[in-house]
Amino acid sequence: MVVIESPYGDAAGARHATAEFLARHCPWADPEAVVLVVSELVANAIRHTGGWWRLCVRAVQGRLVVEIADASPEPPVPRAPDLTGGGGLGWHMVEKLATQLEVVRQGDGKGKTVRATWLRPVLPLAV
Repeated sequence: MVVIESPYGDAAGARHATAEFLARHCPWADPEAVVLVVSELVANAIRHTGGWWRLCVRAVQGRLVVEIADASPEPPVPRAPDLTGGGGLGWHMVEKLATQLEVVRQGDGKGKTVRATWLRPVLPLAV
């Protein structure tokens, strides 16, 4: 498991730690897709929630789970993409790249966790 928390980590460190974790524990995962999701979720937490975030990456029973917790209870809001550099692409990419995506609000209403999950591919049985 990888856990990185601001202010002790940054988006670059989160990407690097995730790539290392994938190489060791989830060689079946698409590292470019997973690292892009981590990068987008950390950037969103920094930009839209006041800066505090915590990343947790783990492999559990044939699943890869990436969680970004932050201080805002507000769920991400998809925006229309602005192709002139104004943003709006990240959440749409995250939705397309993860097998499953969910937003879980903290019980105290003071934050949320965005959870992206990928399933290990099932290999066909040899006959």
